[in-house]
Amino acid sequence: MSEPKPVRLRVLIVDDEPLARMRLRSLLADCGVAGLEVVGEAGSAPEALHVLSITNVDLLLLDIHMPGLNGLEVARRLREQAQREGSASAPAVVFVTAHAEHALDAFELNACDYLTKPVRRQRLQEALQRVAQRLGHVLPTPQPPAVQPDKVLVVSDRGRVLRIPVSELVSLKAEMKYVTLRTLTHTYVLDDALVDLEQRLGDAAVRIHRSAVVAKAAIRALEKRVLPGAEDGEGAETWAVHLAPSDEWLPVSRRQLTAVREALVGEA
Repeated sequence: MSEPKPVRLRVLIVDDEPLARMRLRSLLADCGVAGLEVVGEAGSAPEALHVLSITNVDLLLLDIHMPGLNGLEVARRLREQAQREGSASAPAVVFVTAHAEHALDAFELNACDYLTKPVRRQRLQEALQRVAQRLGHVLPTPQPPAVQPDKVLVVSDRGRVLRIPVSELVSLKAEMKYVTLRTLTHTYVLDDALVDLEQRLGDAAVRIHRSAVVAKAAIRALEKRVLPGAEDGEGAETWAVHLAPSDEWLPVSRRQLTAVREALVGEA
């Protein structure tokens, strides 16, 4: 019986959102897989097909919903091309999407895995293991990350520069031209933009509404509540998160509901 080959995975990331591509790059680096190389990125299906025509790729991390040709059609074309050429040279495909309804179609196209956004490092590692097995490789068992000092968020509070431990963060809410940041013990009024703060917090926080971001660790519950000023109208039930230790309920928009649910599962 032959020994599994050492891992060598050449990865192409395909997503029309630059931030999504950046996040996948970061997650792949965090996986710590020796021999894994991101050989390129593509922001559209035509761009991805062009890269594939000139670059050897083992794995395609492929978004489904993109303008024009979607990810399912890209995978279908690659499979048909390999069948016409009588080769097994088509890259392995892992779909990465915010929508779960295409999972059946994805696996009918022989996808290795189907990841929903926001992608968790552990799920990405599991997908890489599946890809490696299909290619006859073996991945080393991931080592637990070394204990890191508490991450801090550097912000501007009315001219002062502050270093706020992320572990103390509860919520950030955009109000007029400023952002109100609440920690376990203090409230700050920041000059920073909410979208910039959200990006800098990365996996530690999740957007719940167009004007609110909360720390995942602060979420204690997600349920339907009647809240004043909710998007569904006065007196109507809306989804909301319960934050600790502030005992505060904040509304969750329909657009962000899936991400909040996945954040709760990921923090379990």
